[in-house]
Amino acid sequence: MTVTETPAAAGSVPAPTPSPEVARRAFPPGFAYGAATAAYQIEGASAEDGRTPSIWDTFSHTPGKVVGGDTGDIAVDHYHRFREDVRMMADLGLTSYRFSLAWPRIQPTGRGPAVERGLDFYRALCDELLAHGITPVATLYHWDLPQELESAGGWPSRETAFRFAEYAGLAAEALGDRVSTWTTLNEPWCSAFLGYGSGVHAPGRTNPADALKAAHHLNLGHGLAVGALRSALPAGSRIAVSLNLHAVRPLSRHPDDLEAARRIEAVGNRIFTGPMFEGEYPADLIADTSHLVDWSELVHDGDLAEIGRPIDLLGLNYYNPTVVSSADNAKDLPRHDGHGDSSHSPWPGAEDVAFHLANEDVTAMGWPIDPTGLSDSLTSLYRKHGLPLLVTENGAAFEDVVSADGSVHDPERIRYIEGHLGAIADAIEAGADVRGYYLWSLMDNFEWAYGYEKRFGMVHVDYDTLVRTPKSSAHWYSQVIRRGGLA
Repeated sequence: MTVTETPAAAGSVPAPTPSPEVARRAFPPGFAYGAATAAYQIEGASAEDGRTPSIWDTFSHTPGKVVGGDTGDIAVDHYHRFREDVRMMADLGLTSYRFSLAWPRIQPTGRGPAVERGLDFYRALCDELLAHGITPVATLYHWDLPQELESAGGWPSRETAFRFAEYAGLAAEALGDRVSTWTTLNEPWCSAFLGYGSGVHAPGRTNPADALKAAHHLNLGHGLAVGALRSALPAGSRIAVSLNLHAVRPLSRHPDDLEAARRIEAVGNRIFTGPMFEGEYPADLIADTSHLVDWSELVHDGDLAEIGRPIDLLGLNYYNPTVVSSADNAKDLPRHDGHGDSSHSPWPGAEDVAFHLANEDVTAMGWPIDPTGLSDSLTSLYRKHGLPLLVTENGAAFEDVVSADGSVHDPERIRYIEGHLGAIADAIEAGADVRGYYLWSLMDNFEWAYGYEKRFGMVHVDYDTLVRTPKSSAHWYSQVIRRGGLA
């Protein structure tokens, strides 16, 4: 699909309009048009009002871990500029905003009572959102584990799951009168396998057994947190989890490539969906990884019942499909899995699987652009689990350029968003119950191990002045919201 832009006065950002061949497609009434962020990536104020270091503070301050030695100490200073940012969201017409709570801002040591100064920030943020007619959606964990808990063992330690549930209860008691939709975990696959397997994310550990233990304890923490949230939240509140499930495709129909896809799907997807929605870890996953962990010791009596507590919504984070083959069908065992460079694999039990680009149309991250993976994932998830769905992350980094007049034109991002919104419409037409879309991200920010090198925002941030400038994609998305679809 193509996009044409209407003329605009000098210094303004032109408002693109869909080309005539774009089908006129409306989204259902009540569909959430949102954007998403994460606390460590935008808040800054890393040592203010009682906040203590998280694993990402430690990791980013470790030489060689983040591009350019960047840290989230200031990020884009959302902590002090949140009112300005909310007004910007309202001007763009967002109906919902998904943000994460910083665990070490609320419970600095990961134990004990909450710090009211930390909670006050989130109370004020939610009040500002509600005053502008924007529904707040809170994520409890977007990777910023208090460093004190990591020093005590981190997610490979069973105790961390219980500490997470305690934190969930504190947050719900404080904010449950303002926030009606809660997400327990964001992308637990990344927390477990990039944090403890390949080491490209905090805390930077590289032990496949620890990665599998972390995955189980993240699952357990999710289930325990669901219980804590149910106990503290008002009736009618909704609870979700956001999973970056891999849209796995074999390179060919050769049996070896099909087997490679099975193995990646097991450790990439079913390690979470199995216990959360089917009451068990898949037998093939256990067989693939039994040389690394003893699952009979790792999973205690009652764990699966906790993990499988019912939730109300399933969040899907999608960026690109995952194409795999056996090592025998690849020349040099490429690992184009989109998960950073490391000599340590984030795929325990499937270390010899090769990863391939789905196509050559890629973003600045090198991720292939293929919206069909989103529509396929949404339809299959709904058919299998029957839960209402949210697309809780979807977006792209491109080489954005600031024009002489100060505007930022990003037609590539517009095409990307348009294609993926179209994929959501396809899934809805196929019967999937999709309730909302959260663009990643609201604004440029600290992009984890890539520092400030990659820009995912629909709003440009000048990192020297912190001035925010909506890009063409922001104005285009605003039009979609006001029309109620791709009409």
